[in-house]
Amino acid sequence: MGDRRRQPSLAQLRAFAAVAEHLHFRDAAAALGMSQPALSGALSALEETLGMTLVERTTRRVLLTPAGERLAARAKGVLAEVGALMEETDALRAPFTGALRLGVIPTVAPYLLPTVLRLVHDRYPRLDLQVHEEHTASLLDGLAAGRLDLLLLAVPLGVPGVTELPLFDEDFVLVTPPGHPLGGRCGIPRTVLRELNLLLLDEGHCLRDQALDICREAGSAGVAATTTAAGLSTLVQLVAGGLGVTLLPHTAVEVETSRADRLLTARFADPAPKRRIALAMRTGAARAAEYEQLAVALREALRDLPVRTVEDRRPVTRSADRPGASSVAAAAG
Repeated sequence: MGDRRRQPSLAQLRAFAAVAEHLHFRDAAAALGMSQPALSGALSALEETLGMTLVERTTRRVLLTPAGERLAARAKGVLAEVGALMEETDALRAPFTGALRLGVIPTVAPYLLPTVLRLVHDRYPRLDLQVHEEHTASLLDGLAAGRLDLLLLAVPLGVPGVTELPLFDEDFVLVTPPGHPLGGRCGIPRTVLRELNLLLLDEGHCLRDQALDICREAGSAGVAATTTAAGLSTLVQLVAGGLGVTLLPHTAVEVETSRADRLLTARFADPAPKRRIALAMRTGAARAAEYEQLAVALREALRDLPVRTVEDRRPVTRSADRPGASSVAAAAG
């Protein structure tokens, strides 16, 4: 069982610490902004609570007893810790301070993180951003468990209890090896995917599922995934080696095609296949207002990329009786 003895109040400790520092009741009362009778009463109440005399009062001076000498340091330490607690509370109450654990999918991280990190550094210098790159399923588990605070990934997710803050849409671009008949063309129909050897990422990547959805919408019976890659960089190298073609989100094209010589790209006719990228948070998150502000700032910062920022900026919340609809942009992995 806990200690049920009476415990001193902070007001009593402050009165005692002030008297111990000034050794003068009038000066101690002035330092605390209280009357001398109130100060004397608080000190007497502390002595009664502790069951010992802390201060010797004489007509000419104030002295600390031996017990008062020892406990004065303790009282000052307690008050210092309480002050530190309140300072920490004020810091946490301030927006965009403290830790923010951001989860990002691998097909977004290399292309958007430079913009995200620059924005946080310039606008939110007191925010401790911690980045975790994982597949979608792992990110959603981390969000639900409280291991992660916010996600940056492809949507819609259709997950109950998760609110999406849409950022932008981006087109998929066909990447071909040198000399390919589609290389450099614009306005190509999706139906060309029926006849192409499309290279895919490994199982678990949402981009793989998106590519398969695009092929199904184009009327392809399926993709014979005889060769796959763990990341977009390897995928592009396979294309450069003549093993097939692939689909890249537009934000990845400049970075990835620069890794191999003479790769070509082709643009689809409107409406081009696309994916939507969003922030995702737990519905009702304590810092929801901050995350919504961050989404607004990110939309503005990302305008220089080859994307179309989402004009409808209302959060999208999924509930158990409102599952998300499937679409080309749906991300299951």
